[in-house]
Amino acid sequence: MKTVGFKKFGDPEVLEVMEFPDNEIGSEDIKIKNYASAVNPTDIVSRSGLIKHFIKDFSLPCVPGMDFAGIVEEVGENVKTGVKVGDSVMGMVMPNGIHGAYSDRLILNQFAVVKIPKNTSFIEAATLPMNGLTARLSLDLLNLKKGQTIAVTGGPGAYGGYVIQLAKADGLIVIADSNESDLKLLKDLGADHIIPREKNFVEEIRRIFPKGVDGVADGALLNEDAIGAVKDNGSFTSVRNFIGEPQRNINFTATWVSEYNCDFKKLDKLRQQVEDGLITLRVADTVKPQNAAEAHKRLDAGGTRGRMVISWQ
Repeated sequence: MKTVGFKKFGDPEVLEVMEFPDNEIGSEDIKIKNYASAVNPTDIVSRSGLIKHFIKDFSLPCVPGMDFAGIVEEVGENVKTGVKVGDSVMGMVMPNGIHGAYSDRLILNQFAVVKIPKNTSFIEAATLPMNGLTARLSLDLLNLKKGQTIAVTGGPGAYGGYVIQLAKADGLIVIADSNESDLKLLKDLGADHIIPREKNFVEEIRRIFPKGVDGVADGALLNEDAIGAVKDNGSFTSVRNFIGEPQRNINFTATWVSEYNCDFKKLDKLRQQVEDGLITLRVADTVKPQNAAEAHKRLDAGGTRGRMVISWQ
């Protein structure tokens, strides 16, 4: 199999095309010819070496990547999800050593793989699984009820955009921060209230909701600076392992998408929500495997809207 990975930590230039032998397929596995791999912030964390703060025994070489979309080449004899050879599929990968989504061939457990939404390309579909499941998990951890309020930081990003759209699908009232250039995007995503990013987040939230919001999904890593937006007895979830100090009976959680690994039903529901027009798939740009470093540079620089995608076609 052809992959993109790194043998040492460092800047984007450490990424290189590498080849490894194909693995054997198990009886409950699915083998995929991969056509598209999304590039996510978690891939930057791995490549840069920051991953060592979370996983002490992280091994090299590493093939990163958590999202893919491609065509089924082979199914194990005990696969029972209805996915068959020739189907166009997508899924989430939990990277481990050279097992990552930056690969032209993948073997995954059957429950990690679902069909791609109808009328979407492989490039578009590859942007959904990990970010969509992360957003879904954040909302599940916040445990808000229809009609309650949620504030989303980093709304224009992939995670934030999915949180906004899934929150609206759940019947929540959504408030998000935005630069002037992203106002239309957030309105299109469905945000009910948009506050200026350059102003104090908590003060702007409290101006609209004096008691605070019921929950915060902190995609922009504001951490302590966003806690004041939550009302007493509310909920706060982070995406980078931040847990706030106990205060005002706020329920603090960290969103780790590994909790939804191989959750076929949740991923398949995201597929259905795309088909129903409740979720928008956004692609920033595509690169070839040999130019993967360019995708990492652009993500490092910030400001991308949607996901960069490595195209294997």
